Amino acid sequence: MDLVLIAEQLLNGLQFGLMLFLLAAGLTLVFGIMDMINLAHGSLYMVGAYLAAAVGAATGSFVLGLLAAVAGTAVLGMLLEVSLLRRLYQRDHLSQVLATFALILMINEGVRILWGEQPLMLNTPAALSGPVELLPGLFYPAYRLLIIGVGLVVALGLWWGVTRTRVGMWVRAGASNRAMAQALGVDIRKLFTLVFGLGAALCALAGGLLGPLLAVQVGMGESILILAFVVIVIGGIGSIRGALIGSLLVGLVDTASRTLLPALLRALASPELASSLGPALASILIYVLMAAVLFWRPQGLFPARR
Repeated sequence: MDLVLIAEQLLNGLQFGLMLFLLAAGLTLVFGIMDMINLAHGSLYMVGAYLAAAVGAATGSFVLGLLAAVAGTAVLGMLLEVSLLRRLYQRDHLSQVLATFALILMINEGVRILWGEQPLMLNTPAALSGPVELLPGLFYPAYRLLIIGVGLVVALGLWWGVTRTRVGMWVRAGASNRAMAQALGVDIRKLFTLVFGLGAALCALAGGLLGPLLAVQVGMGESILILAFVVIVIGGIGSIRGALIGSLLVGLVDTASRTLLPALLRALASPELASSLGPALASILIYVLMAAVLFWRPQGLFPARR
């Protein structure tokens, strides 16, 4: 295996990890601050992808489609928080799981009614459709580099917003001691709505950016939601830094294992066994990573201070 292939897989893992971070950041804020399990988080990712594809096809502009997806999904998320999810904060986690699972079913059916059963096409912008030569012999798709750049900018912006702004101070206070923050004058209800809207916007951004690489179809949010939960368990619930580190670990381990394990097995066993066993082992490796982290640090790598 040459160095060019290894570099490509590292970049793929970085790109996948940063997209997981966009999902996990909103999920860990909602879970860490509101103490609420929201299984419908992946459905907002799906809605964002559909809005980006529909508006992009209608306007012919990928950027307008992405902006419409972020704005529309943020509004939808805040409306869901105000109308439904706000009533679940004082309920136990089982009630939250059941209610948000029902929300998944309703959103899936709503998307199916609006856009039909067939997947939608979301094309890569023409200016970013070709490769870029990063090093001699190392060509990498320009669109994937854009995804990496956007992910890094969003991660830096979230870090600055949470650690350097007044709203971020309120968020940290709400995560540490909700009752005390409310007693000091923080409007917890508005803060929760804002946080949920931000999480929905990040979901839409991830869905719109990954739309050209993956199929925009009904149910696309469920599988990636599982990975988002793995990320926040590894990184630590309520921690933006933990979400970033956990996302990068999961992205790099998942991408590297899908490339390296089949090659390693082909050197040790028959090609037929390697082709069938390699993907299966690669798919469970991130869960092995999660189990190892929980054994070593049950609260995650960077748990939010309580």
